[in-house]
Formats: sequence, structure tokens, C-alpha cells
Amino acid sequence: MRLRNILHLGIKELRSLLLDPFLAGFIVFAFTFSIWTAATAMPDTVQNAVLAVVDEDQSPLSQRLSLLFQEPYFAPPIEISRTEMDPGLDAGDYTFALYIPSEFQSDLLAGRRPTIQLAVDATRMSQAFEGSGYIQSIISAEVSNYLGRGHEADALPVDLVIRSKFNQALDGGWFGAIVEIINNVTMIAVILTGAALIREREHGTVEHLLVMPVTSLEIMLSKVWSMGLVVLAASLFSLWVVVQMLLQVPIHGSTLLFALGAALHLFSVTSMAIFMATVARTMPQFGLLMILVIMPLDMLSGGMTPRENMPEFVQTIMLAAPTTHFVSLSQGVLFRGAGLEIVWPQLLALTVIGSVFFVIAHSRFKKTLGSMA
Repeated sequence: MRLRNILHLGIKELRSLLLDPFLAGFIVFAFTFSIWTAATAMPDTVQNAVLAVVDEDQSPLSQRLSLLFQEPYFAPPIEISRTEMDPGLDAGDYTFALYIPSEFQSDLLAGRRPTIQLAVDATRMSQAFEGSGYIQSIISAEVSNYLGRGHEADALPVDLVIRSKFNQALDGGWFGAIVEIINNVTMIAVILTGAALIREREHGTVEHLLVMPVTSLEIMLSKVWSMGLVVLAASLFSLWVVVQMLLQVPIHGSTLLFALGAALHLFSVTSMAIFMATVARTMPQFGLLMILVIMPLDMLSGGMTPRENMPEFVQTIMLAAPTTHFVSLSQGVLFRGAGLEIVWPQLLALTVIGSVFFVIAHSRFKKTLGSMA
């Protein structure tokens, strides 16, 4: 094996990538606009929900209820009449409409149980479910405090103090941006590496490689380092520019340690992509095979949902996947500021898994080249 051959073959792959505007544009989109969208377009919590209030009571209590809904969860409440309530919901002018009937405060003080109506535009599913729970909790707490029952009901033998670590504002966009980078590292690495090999077959340049004094190991290593380098550079750029500068998401740990984990993860997934490219004969076949592989890796690795919520046999099986250890390492380093003394098991696991994947992929790749020769 000659390092010069690996270097020049890798440079050839980089030039081929630059001459493919679709793949180059897809990389730019995946690590810029896609990251921004994941952090801002679909918030996990209620944000700036539009609330309309029909206050027929006009009492001090009803006015206090209207003032409770503050940013960033709710936009300033809109005061409307009862006749505007249903047409406004039908037109989508607001998501929630709160109706406070007349004599609400007096009925409450008299010991009766007055009813407040909350109409919800359930077509806005991302905010309707969470927002209705927020409104119910806010109104119940305020009514209890107004009647002098709040402190008595909340009196507990233990004083529970909740402090949110690493994300004090509970901003879901922080989590979405980092997870999107993690998922895109896996997806783009598989696409680029698999496309590089299938492109050789479709363009007929594999025959040129077969007559050159290069080995299958040199060819495979050239594709691994070149495509891995592109994805690693794009992910670090996205982490520094998009996440830290534009989205203002603080990174608590070492970026270099994250880069080391990403490099080991790329070693694993690029080897896996070469194995998949030897199974598929064309790019459409590779795309279908990639869907079957990438979706379980993203959904079951702990990025979308905690691994503790999954069945135990799924957790055990996913220990063989590199994405599981990469997600754990990335969240520990970027969110919690974990150092090498904490994430070394994940680094070791990525090294072992990557080595096994590389050996299997090289064996399959060597047989494929032998059959073509």
C-alpha cells in the first residue's frame, strides 16, 4: 500500500465532487438551511401562540387572568367580542380563544363553580395540545391563589427547587440544531461515499482503476478519507457559524473532542456506505437501501427520543450501531461539557465498530472488484 496512491485517488474524488453541482449544493443545504430550519421552524414548546380573550365579566380577576399570558410562550392577548370568537378561529387569526362569562368573579366568591370556555384551533397540532395544558395550569393556579388556597394546596413537607442545567430557558431549538448536525453527518457521509463508488461503476472508470497499479485497499481508503474530510469540514463549519454565531447556541465542551468523535464516526459510516454500494447496482437501488438503514439509525440511536424509553432488546441491538455512541458523545461534549475522561468509552466503541465495518466492507469490495476484473 502506497500513501501517495491513496492521496491522489482521494484528490480525484474531491475533484469529482466539485464537478457535481447537485451533491455540492446538497451539502451546503444540509449544513446551513437545514440546521436553521430544525432549530427555528418546529419548536417543541409553545412559542408566540396567539390568544384571544372574550372578557364579559370585566372584573379584577378576569383582567388578571388576561395579563398572565406573556411572551415568549404567548403573544400579547387580543381582546375580542363574543361574536368575533368563532369567525376568528375559522379564519385562523388566533389559535386559542378564552371566553370568561359575566359574573365569573362573583360566582367564584359565592362558592359556585363557574365555567370558562377555551376554544382551540386543533389544526395547529404543534401548539394546540401543549398550549391548552399551559392555559389550564395558568388559570387554575391563579384562581387558587385568588381564593387564598394556593399556598395551602402547595404546602409540602419538602421544598422542591428545580434548576435546569445546560439549557436554562428550555429552548428546544438548541437541541434541534445539534441533533440535526449529528443526523446530517451520518446521512451525508453515506450518500457521498456510496455515490462516489457507484459513480465509478456507472461512468465506467472502475475499469481504469483495475488496470492501474493500485490495490482495493488503496481505493477504499481514498474514498473514506476524502468523503469523510468533506463531511467533517462541513459539520464543523455548521457548528461554528450556523449554531454558535447565527442561532446563538452555547457550546459547553471542546470542539476538537467533538471533531475527534465525528472523525471516528465517519470512519464507521463511510465503511458501511461502501458495503452498501457493493450490494446496490445503481443509485436508485442505493437510495432505497439507504432509507432502510439510515431511518432506524437516526430514530433508535437516542437523538430523537431517549434510549431509556425504548425496549431493552432494542437498546442492546443499537449498541452495535456507531450512531448510538456518536449521539451520546456529541450530547455529552456539546451540551454538558464532558471531557475525554468521560467520553472515552464512546471513542473506544466507535474505533472498534469502525474497524469491524471496515474489514467487512473491504472484503466485500475486494470480491466485487475481482468479479469485475
